[in-house]
Formats: sequence, C-alpha cells, structure tokens
Amino acid sequence: EAQLVESGGGLVQPGGSLRLSCAASGFSFDDYAIGWFRQAPGKEREGVSCMTYTDGDRYYEDSVKGRFTVSSDHAKNTVYLQMNDLKPEDTGVYYCAATYTYLATTEAAFPIWGQGTQVTVSS
Repeated sequence: EAQLVESGGGLVQPGGSLRLSCAASGFSFDDYAIGWFRQAPGKEREGVSCMTYTDGDRYYEDSVKGRFTVSSDHAKNTVYLQMNDLKPEDTGVYYCAATYTYLATTEAAFPIWGQGTQVTVSS
C-alpha cells in the first residue's frame, strides 16, 4: 500500500525554523511530483509548494517564496520542506501529497496523501 508519513512539526516562535519530512513507503517517488499543503484553523487547505522528484523543478506559493525550500534525499525516498522565518500565519496542519501531474497545485490532482503534521508559530 502506498503511504506517505510526515514528521517534524512542532511549536516554534516567530522568526524560527522547522524542517518537515515526507517519507514514502510502498512506492517510489520516481516520476512523481510531491506537493506540500497546509490547512489553517477555519480555512481551506491551500497549496504551499510542489517539486518534481526526478528533475527538481519547484513551485512556491507567493507567501512562502524566499522562506520555504523543498529538497529531496533519493537514497531515503524522502522529501523535505525547510521553513525559515516562520510567521504566525504559517500555523496549520501541513500535508505532503504525491501526484503524476507536473507541479500540480490543486488537491484534486493528488491521489496519495500523508496524515499531516501540526505546525504552530506563536510566541
């Protein structure tokens, strides 16, 4: 069974950093694009970033450009979301998801999802 497992969330002060991990089991990330989404309390889930695993092409939502970076470790079949200069508005549950669609940004394009990890930015 294809599964994604996120980790690395937590509580951090404004201006701090966190690195989220997304590990695949039961399948390989090859030929997939991996997206990161977040859902703030009371809001709809939104796309944050997407990266093609093989080529490394990347997309970032405007509010995270220059602060968030996606990367991958092919040996570990894992994708990372490095989040720097975190702001309170970055608070939410972060999900990774996998799709065959190049740099997709809409939820409907992603058939495989992780369970989510909570990120809270607060002083």
